[in-house]
Amino acid sequence: MKIGSRTTGVLGAAVLAAALLPGTAIGTASAPSAASAQCKVGLGSVSATGDHQWQDVVATSPPTNGGVSVIIGDLYPDGQPRLSTTMVEEPTPGGLRVHGYVVIGSALYSTAYDSLVPESVSVARIGGGWGPFIALAQSRYEPYRGTGQRTNEYGLRNDGVLFRWTHDANGVWGKRTSAPGFAAVKTMVLISKTATYDTFLATTRGGALYTIHIPTSAPMKPVVKKVRGSTWQGFESLVAEKCGNQGTLLVGIDKDTHSAYLYAVGHASGTSTVIQGLGKIPGTFDAPVYFRWATLDFDALFGE
Repeated sequence: MKIGSRTTGVLGAAVLAAALLPGTAIGTASAPSAASAQCKVGLGSVSATGDHQWQDVVATSPPTNGGVSVIIGDLYPDGQPRLSTTMVEEPTPGGLRVHGYVVIGSALYSTAYDSLVPESVSVARIGGGWGPFIALAQSRYEPYRGTGQRTNEYGLRNDGVLFRWTHDANGVWGKRTSAPGFAAVKTMVLISKTATYDTFLATTRGGALYTIHIPTSAPMKPVVKKVRGSTWQGFESLVAEKCGNQGTLLVGIDKDTHSAYLYAVGHASGTSTVIQGLGKIPGTFDAPVYFRWATLDFDALFGE
């Protein structure tokens, strides 16, 4: 495997086929100030050859793409990773400490490494049974001060059952709970994590866009609200980052056309949610897996 700092790569030419651009702004709520260069998404990906990659997508209109950098090459077996949680980068004396989870084939693995220490790389198998899962996410809420820390993992199975696990003090997954009824979901992404709830933004195969609000209490009782009724079916992957106090930057990736679009989403409030389409992101988006890079465990998401 290859390891190093963010060696800048060059994305291929933008695809010529134009994809559907959903999400025009409606309603009265304020959208985030998406034109600010302070609002950007650290868009992560796993290449077909198993490289861990990073590209900064900045919320200008049209969007700006800083280009692909390889964080570490040959991290995973070629063509086998299917899902990834957010990957967290934390500064340490050994460089940047990276950690997160991936599904490789039908098994779940933890990923950890220091960016400047090649021998630190660890891709450790946790367990099997993940073949039927189509989505994986981690919500780690860790306030700057006070109590209320928690870490939850979510997995959506292809029969529409949404699962949640809670980490104990030793980081062991437990307290599994679940809720059925999500068979229509095509892809989902975390947009809020607070002391008392998590919220996902989800698309359906029929093209609708919903929020899934999940209180942290058990048993798990999600609350679903429609945001848009159509035109979102083209995206196989969503990546979201906070923008402003209550807004979200959303990347929608169409793997059929290898293209991606950027949206500024106001604080989610059902069909009155403002969604501003910022345009097509330059570049070719042909990686099998996309995820968000987070700079610290306690980074904030408050999109709903």
